Amino acid sequence: MKHFILFYTLSADYLERRAEFRTEHLRLAWEAQERGDIVLAGALSDPADTAVLLFKGEDGRAAEAFARSDPYVTNGLVERWEVRPWTTVIGDLAATPVRP
Repeated sequence: MKHFILFYTLSADYLERRAEFRTEHLRLAWEAQERGDIVLAGALSDPADTAVLLFKGEDGRAAEAFARSDPYVTNGLVERWEVRPWTTVIGDLAATPVRP
């Protein structure tokens, strides 16, 4: 198991427009969490310009598939998205724990 972070760059009008798409976005996210794909997810605040979704799996395909189907992406609330591998080394959920 590895970790992957899906970064969203949110549009300037994200907060004003999200209500229309939020139920579907949350449904897809909770389904991904129930499948074991999403570990944690949420938007950064002050300012609300970025969201971060932590996925786990053998590769980043689940994160990429999620972004492609997310109504926030398909309706322009996300200006740009990127999936990056994250080497987690500390904590109970670390994929590659390293201890001194």
